Amino acid sequence: MSLLSALASSLPVTVLSGFAALAYAGLAVAQARMSAAQSRVLLSLAWLLHLVVLVLGLFEQPARFGFAPALSITAWLVLTVYLVESRLFPQMRARWVLAVLGTLVVLLALVFPGSPYPTLRSNWLPLHWALGIASYGLIAAAVVHAWLMQRAERAMRLGTATESSMPLLTLERLTFRLVAAGFALLSATLLAGWYFSESMNHRWVWDHKSTFSVLSWLTMGVLLWGRWQLGWRGRVAVRTLYVAAGFLLLGYVGSRFVLEVLLQRS
Repeated sequence: MSLLSALASSLPVTVLSGFAALAYAGLAVAQARMSAAQSRVLLSLAWLLHLVVLVLGLFEQPARFGFAPALSITAWLVLTVYLVESRLFPQMRARWVLAVLGTLVVLLALVFPGSPYPTLRSNWLPLHWALGIASYGLIAAAVVHAWLMQRAERAMRLGTATESSMPLLTLERLTFRLVAAGFALLSATLLAGWYFSESMNHRWVWDHKSTFSVLSWLTMGVLLWGRWQLGWRGRVAVRTLYVAAGFLLLGYVGSRFVLEVLLQRS
């Protein structure tokens, strides 16, 4: 299916994706001149439009999924975490970065809607996908927090931190809570994948997706152990988290990108 025919076959999704991308882009361009309340309203509007796009995509026939929709859902989950936390911690400021991210992933999912799945090998397979995407979202949110933590630490060193800045220890605590939650969901994802493989009389296959996912799981396990037993923090902890997130990104998104875009296979 060509890009034009794909867009025409899902016109409501295309139109709403355009509005969501415009809302995100408008926030990215104008947020420096907007009040905190105005930027929060515009981000909430973009988030809501993004949600509608994702929900409509669930009802398309046949169902489609791929690396770009996975990134889109992940970014929406990151924004959900941010919108909740920004209510609790008004000092948390990452709207510009998240607005740019939202613009990119919405447009990317529009151009690369993924491969069609007319039939599912198991009725439980959507649960495996849901667990995987949820772990992606939480770990991506942890990466955003780690980046904010690095920025706060740099501001403290340079003496540019203000009283309204997000406390470094609070950011660190939130980061590791998200890492722990993401690790738990990734563990459930891997267990579900193994169980579904066995239940469908298939053996676990060490392909790119499973290998990188297990590497990510191991890296995050080491990070959490190092945090609780050795007191890891700062650069060591952040860099380990980045490595774990990189492995996870390569696991599904990376392999699907190669198949869908470079090799043009479903």
